[in-house]
Amino acid sequence: MTTAMFHVKHRASAGKRGFNRGQDGPGGGQGWASGGLKAATLAFGAAMLAACSSPEGVAEKTGVGKATATATATKGAASAAATAQASGAVAFEDNSSKDEAAREFAYGWPAQVSAVPELVGRLTAERDTLLAEQKAEWDAAIRDFAGQDCVSCVNRGFEKSWEVVADLPRFLSLSADFYAYTGGAHGNSAHDALVWDREAKAAIDPKAMFTSPAALQTTLGDAWCKALKAERMKRMGDDYSDDGFFQCPPIADLTVLPGSSNGRSFNRIGLLAAPYVAGSYAEGTYEVTLPVTAKLLDAVKPEYKPAFAVAK
Repeated sequence: MTTAMFHVKHRASAGKRGFNRGQDGPGGGQGWASGGLKAATLAFGAAMLAACSSPEGVAEKTGVGKATATATATKGAASAAATAQASGAVAFEDNSSKDEAAREFAYGWPAQVSAVPELVGRLTAERDTLLAEQKAEWDAAIRDFAGQDCVSCVNRGFEKSWEVVADLPRFLSLSADFYAYTGGAHGNSAHDALVWDREAKAAIDPKAMFTSPAALQTTLGDAWCKALKAERMKRMGDDYSDDGFFQCPPIADLTVLPGSSNGRSFNRIGLLAAPYVAGSYAEGTYEVTLPVTAKLLDAVKPEYKPAFAVAK
């Protein structure tokens, strides 16, 4: 059975995590929750997760299974159309099952994205590419593991959801979390980000808004590493060890998210370190929010400097 659904639904206004990525001021209230998975990432996930537990255990841990795929594909169809007109947020799903093999795919964005046709086109193209890659890889897995008693080997899952970090008059700052399951004991998660320039009608890598990676490292590196260490100690408790296995990663290895507390200017920067970047998979994502300082403002490229302001 194969089902493809395209519907829209309301997004929660609060982020999934403890601190608020969105704007606190006018036009705010959007959480910055759930970044682009390419074929290389799928391959990485398959290699990292090759050690399988039992099929039953994997199904329980990952939530990817025949029953789940079927239920996800059929629920909420009637209410989705009504929600579409109300919110404009998009939640696309394409799920399939073949005997014990199941494939789940979800990709979404908020109403602010739907209001920008060029951005919708960009994300739709990415979505379609990722879906085609997943389908091809899933079909190959079904062939490769035919006749073998390994449900986890033929289950696949992917979810990517964009949310608003800050909505300024000219710029729309977005973040995304994505999760991919390509077999094994657990999936892999990471983050993505972009800033949409309404005047130029173009997407910008947030890091490209600054003069150089070195400038970002110089201005944010020390504060990031200090905050990361404190968070790791808090999260790990007695298990914390500064043994050097996980060094403080450079800003270049992080997801950088320009944020705003007033809806007028970027006055804070979010930094995300996905699992395996700053800690083990079990530690999850590490997140730090830093204020825009005069020193950081000096590192912003001249063409973007009017959109930034020192935090007060």
